[in-house]
Formats: sequence, C-alpha cells, structure tokens
Amino acid sequence: MAQNTAFIIAGAGLAGAKAAEALRTEGFDGPVLLLGEERERPYERPPLSKGYLLGTSEKEKVYVHPPQWYAANDVDLRTGNAVTALDPAAHEVTLADGSRLGYAKLLLATGSTPRTLPVPGADLDGVHTLRRLADSDRLKDVFRSAARIVVIGGGWIGLETAAAARAAGVEVTVLESAPLPLLGVLGPEVAQIFAGLHTEHGVALRCDTQVTEITGTDGAVDGVRLADGTRIAADAVIVGVGITPNSELAAAAGLKVDDGVVVDERLCSSHPDIHAAGDVANAYHPLLGKHLRVEHWANALHQPATAARAMLGREAVHDRLPYFFTDQYDLGMEYTGHVEPGGYDRVVFRGDTAAREFIAFWLSGGRVLAGMNVNVWDVTEPIRALVASGRAVDPERLADPGVPLEELLP
Repeated sequence: MAQNTAFIIAGAGLAGAKAAEALRTEGFDGPVLLLGEERERPYERPPLSKGYLLGTSEKEKVYVHPPQWYAANDVDLRTGNAVTALDPAAHEVTLADGSRLGYAKLLLATGSTPRTLPVPGADLDGVHTLRRLADSDRLKDVFRSAARIVVIGGGWIGLETAAAARAAGVEVTVLESAPLPLLGVLGPEVAQIFAGLHTEHGVALRCDTQVTEITGTDGAVDGVRLADGTRIAADAVIVGVGITPNSELAAAAGLKVDDGVVVDERLCSSHPDIHAAGDVANAYHPLLGKHLRVEHWANALHQPATAARAMLGREAVHDRLPYFFTDQYDLGMEYTGHVEPGGYDRVVFRGDTAAREFIAFWLSGGRVLAGMNVNVWDVTEPIRALVASGRAVDPERLADPGVPLEELLP
C-alpha cells in the first residue's frame, strides 16, 4: 500500500487555517485536510470580545479567509466533524462520524475551552461564556435585553465584555477574586490603572470576592451570591475565569502533556510526526529559556508558519516574543514580552499615566522583560528589541519620553 502523504490539521480555528495557508505558501502540494468541530469556517477570536461584540465590525471580517479560499488552494476543509481520537502508531485519526483517515504529518490546533465555575447554578439559563462566534451573537442579544449583568472574572475577556456591556448601556458588576483585576498578569502598578478605567466608566468593581452560588428562578439566572452572603441581582451572568487547553486527544494517544501539548521550539511533540500550535501548545521558547503556553491571538497567528516548515522537514524555530492587545472604552494597548507573576523588581513608566497615554516597562535586574504601550503607537518594534536584547538599560533614560527608545538599544 502506498504511504499516506496527507497532512492533517486537527482544529479549524485561526491556528489551523494559518497552518494550511503556510503549507501552501511553503510549496507543499500534497493533500491538506483541515478538520473542525464547529460548522463555521475558521475565524479569529479577538473580535468576539471587541469590535464584533460592540457592533462596530461586520461578521465577515472575523473570518480568516473568504469562503472560496479553501477550494482555490486545494484545502479540504471539513467543518462539524472534529477529530475524536489519534493513533500515532498507525498514523491515523478518528473523526466524530466514525471515519478514519491516515496522515503523514499531523498538527494539533485544537485550541481551548472556557473554564466553568464549580458552584451551584453554573448551568442555569442566562449563564454565558465567550469563546465562539455563537457566544458573541448571544451576548449581543443579552446586551439588548438585559438591564443588569454580572461578570465573574476580571481578566481580559471579563473586562472586554464589561466594556462592551457598558457601551450598550447595561449596568455591570465585575467580580474578581484577587485584590485587583489583571493582577497576576500586570502586577499592582498597572492593574490599578485598569481598575480605575472601569470604575470611571460606571462598572461596579468588587475585588477580593468569592462566588458561592449563581441563583435562579424557574431555571433562569437571577443573581450571584458571594461568600459573605451578599446577593447581587442579575439578568445574565458572564463567566470569564480562564481557559483549559484541549489536550485530551494528545494525552489519550500517549503524547507528553503538561498544561497543553508539550512541544519543542520547532513545535514538535513527543512524537516526531505530530506538531501542535496555538492555545493547546506548551512550547519551549528559546529566548525565554522555558516552556510557555500563550493564550493569545498572536501565537495562533504566527506559530503555524513555524509548524508548517517543521512538518516539511525544514529549519524552523518559533522565538517570537509573546504579544497581545486590548481595546476597552477609549483605551487601546499592546503588550510585548513575558513576566511571571512577581517575576520583576521594578516598573518604569514613560508618559502620562493619569491621561492613560504611556508605556510601562517591567524590569528585573535592569533588564526589560516586557513593555506595554497604552494609547501610544508605533513603538512595538523597539519594545520587542529591548526585550529581546537581554541587556540592562538606564531606568531614568527609559522613563524619559525625550529619549527615543531606539537609542536605548545595544
């Protein structure tokens, strides 16, 4: 029997679609199968909590490619038929419809799933998460009909949905278990800026709180009860308490899994013919010297090019620094680099934090670990270069807006 030459991509989101594109760009002319659980063709997720949710961006703009792209590039896109099992020894996958397909190389781009709250009432009607296009559509309807919404979780998704709800005129309460929203990501120096942003826009922000129950009447949500006994009335509840990588397929197949599918800098798993990219990949980052699973759009956008080259046996290393962005009210920001919680010794600000036009730099031993530009633009590249250099900088010059960032580079 002839050896199977197909490259299969399990997961038809942004990472999967960009991997198919990269394989064709790299000149691969064999069969490419892109297999997804959802019936939608591949789309990007950031608009779901930003422009699309706000109603400022059209639905067609969320898709990675126009519908005709897949046939035009001979990519066999199969929606609504997810991979349900892997057999690395046989080089086969099993699909939801029971069929089996052989492959030469396999890319796992299975993404992640929103975490649920382990409290009574978490399954009531009117309790929402935001991960899929259909979720964003439902929340649009909620914003039109609800007067009061409770958002559980003060991370990026929670705060972006809170901002969208306020823009729609909904009364919003955000509940966060930490002393500040985004505390683990940004630290107290910058997290308090986002806390102030939301309170200024009318959000009731309650931190250091624990949810013990989501209450309901006749199967529909009507409020949230806290550990201190307080009950907050709500017409809908949005849960944004993080995501879990969809690594079950890899684990069941015997691949190395640890907070996602463990891959090297080439995005190759513990099996040489299986790679992983996007939210599900816990990848070794050569610049940072550690494995890192990044749950942001830029990873799903850029990792597939590395994975595609590696699958084709070519030189490929993913060493791009983590990057993410947010838009909330009149605040737009970009963040480049990576800082573990408490892994810095100083934050240096350049600009006006009160006006929310500044750059924040997280330093350790004088080295810039990450930088975040808030309503200041066209500085991502020098920030990336500062982080990548690994060199110590003069904090006073770093804080001085009159000193171009390029002058601080080695």
